[in-house]
Amino acid sequence: MLGQLLEPFQKEHSPTESGFYILNSGRQAFLERAALIEAAQKTIDVQYYIWNPDSSGNYLAFRLLLAAERGVKVRILLDDFNLNENVNRLALLDSHPNITVRIYNPSFARKGLLKWLGFLKEFSRLNRRMHNKIFVVDGVFGIVGGRNIGDEYFDMSEAHNLRDRDIFAAGTIVKNIAANFDAYWNSSWSYPVKSLIEDTFDDSNPGNELQALLKQSDGSEMLQYCPPEGSQQGRERLHLILKQMTWAEAELIYDNPVPADINDLDAYSITAKSISRKIGDSQKEVLIESAYCVLSDEQLKSIRDLTSRDVAVKILTNSMAANDLVTNHAGYARTRKAMLQSGIKLYEFRPDARTFREELKINIHSEIKENDVALHSKSIVFDRKTLYIGSFNANLRSAYLNFETVLIVHSPKLAQEVAIDIETYFQPGNTWVAWLKDNRKLAWGDQYGVELYNHEPETSFLERCQSVLFRLFPLEKYY
Repeated sequence: MLGQLLEPFQKEHSPTESGFYILNSGRQAFLERAALIEAAQKTIDVQYYIWNPDSSGNYLAFRLLLAAERGVKVRILLDDFNLNENVNRLALLDSHPNITVRIYNPSFARKGLLKWLGFLKEFSRLNRRMHNKIFVVDGVFGIVGGRNIGDEYFDMSEAHNLRDRDIFAAGTIVKNIAANFDAYWNSSWSYPVKSLIEDTFDDSNPGNELQALLKQSDGSEMLQYCPPEGSQQGRERLHLILKQMTWAEAELIYDNPVPADINDLDAYSITAKSISRKIGDSQKEVLIESAYCVLSDEQLKSIRDLTSRDVAVKILTNSMAANDLVTNHAGYARTRKAMLQSGIKLYEFRPDARTFREELKINIHSEIKENDVALHSKSIVFDRKTLYIGSFNANLRSAYLNFETVLIVHSPKLAQEVAIDIETYFQPGNTWVAWLKDNRKLAWGDQYGVELYNHEPETSFLERCQSVLFRLFPLEKYY
């Protein structure tokens, strides 16, 4: 039993404390998920916004199927927004007696023009997305963080990779992580995957199709590194993690899976309120790392209150050149001057960030393209004492529309570890520092004040025009 693996470590600490281990590299994040699947004996619950059908996604799905074959009960809960043609394959997995798949907040018109018309008709409902990312095994171990399932999140893509962060958890807090999963799983917005299949789905004899899926979905030869296979290897890897864990008090906050009023798009979420309180209580420093960063007037006022009493506020987010969507960058650009005037120090992640590219070369074992990395992590360090890791971006979509998970860990050791990792990317070669010349004109340079650009770095004139165009529309909440 996995509980027996944890027991000797839990005994050395208070029953209210849990064990934590930071997963900074995509390689490690993939291997720990693989180890959890191999070691699972009773249940595996996974909840994600995106699960890509690529090398890593197919491999993990394959191992989940093998776990189900040996009697493990598997539950898969995915948001509908990015599913597209994967629904039929998920329905096939669901036909296994030990696997159940549900889809969160689906569009019932599945294809073409009808799907888009349905989105316009149910704009308020379908704009609410389950952005949570959770992995729980046997109710004993869990992973929470910013990563979806896909090669770009696990340092495996030779085209485009995302710097991200998860936290591996053991002990008391896992009950709360499991409760998060159950709340969404049992909500009225979660539907059996087969209810979304337009064609008649014959599951009277799925054995042959599942066997075919088993044969074609291994994909281990496509992986960049060798994951553990079998219960012994999985348990050995988990034991190594347990020996390195930091034990601390923690709290998990998650949004209600169904809003009280679907049409109220201006209600501040539970997770947003929890993070705002933590930021407001900070006394010396707030370090924010977020793929997307769009702050409201109310949030900017709170930041000004902090900086006026000499609390340092530093934000690491994507530059326009690294951002995956011009619309997301446009929302950030609309408030960037106000952010700088509020006393925030802004660091913009470069698409050729040197430190991340060096890590990728080790993992991928090949030369990668020049501009192929971006930031995807969502973390905050408060006064080097408390740490947030989860799915919540520092933007208005997370604050008002998405459903998110926030894990707060009260550990100076882990807070300092993440702070040092974030600060690594403040160095030249990893980010550009944005500032205001004469308190009005934007410029970009390095942390030493050397100006390098007077426009968005490493972008074309056309790209900058697109950003300016999107800034004309105050739609930041929907980006």
